[in-house]
Amino acid sequence: MNALEVKNIYKSYKKTKRAEGFELKNISFSLPSGCVMGLIGENGAGKSTLIKLICGIARADGGEITVLGTENTSRKFTFTKRDMGVVLDYPCFPTKFTANDINRIMRRAYTDWNENIFFKCLGTIDTDLKYGSYSKGMKALLPIAVAMSHNAKLLIMDEPTSGLDPIVRDEILDMINEFTREENRSVLISSHILSDLEKACDYIAYISRGELKFCEEKDDMLDKLVIVKCGEDELNVIDRRKVIGVRKSDFGIEALAYRNAVTGGIHCEKATIEDIMIYTAKGDLEGGARI
Repeated sequence: MNALEVKNIYKSYKKTKRAEGFELKNISFSLPSGCVMGLIGENGAGKSTLIKLICGIARADGGEITVLGTENTSRKFTFTKRDMGVVLDYPCFPTKFTANDINRIMRRAYTDWNENIFFKCLGTIDTDLKYGSYSKGMKALLPIAVAMSHNAKLLIMDEPTSGLDPIVRDEILDMINEFTREENRSVLISSHILSDLEKACDYIAYISRGELKFCEEKDDMLDKLVIVKCGEDELNVIDRRKVIGVRKSDFGIEALAYRNAVTGGIHCEKATIEDIMIYTAKGDLEGGARI
């Protein structure tokens, strides 16, 4: 079973005096149960909007979203939410609350609440310290600890590691890895730190300007695509139908291409998720191949 199915989702926001208009255009993808999917894209691409639609915080203008087997506009979705752990990209706790206060509240809210997991996730954080006094890293850990402590089947995280130092980010990645050790648990995580997603994810979905550019299995995508470093003559030898994007400079040419299209002695290197995102964006503007 898929943990999440998004089918032809459309959402439109009209232009106002305070904000530009925006559209999510027929987004479709599936997250298999037991997997981690990274959601990538530039600022304003539509990642947070999509997450709000999935969680039922906003309503789509068209299409269908099924979460853990339940359509998220049905009455049954109220019960499905108990099996979801959600971490949004803005503070969601009163500044005067302590971790002990949060534990008491969540213990009453969730029948499967596990305070041992909650306090373990918090690590060395003083549980009597008020949330408003937390450091940025501590503030990031608290909602993640809550999301992981009530036996959720699907974890949805919007920029959970944004602005954090490498040590805290690594702790969060370890927590995600620990969460997904049970086969029926899945994660959808958006982030601008693509190296983190490269470590943690099984699938990568790229949204740009409200459109889904690709949704691929990460290892398969990294295996079939390479960065080519060459001159004009060598680039012309490669089948341009298999070139995603090209960047030219005074020092030569770099391109993202399918590995099986690169022949002879043309130099190529392993591509990263960041490379794939950047060159897909360039190719989209220049008419390059699609992944």
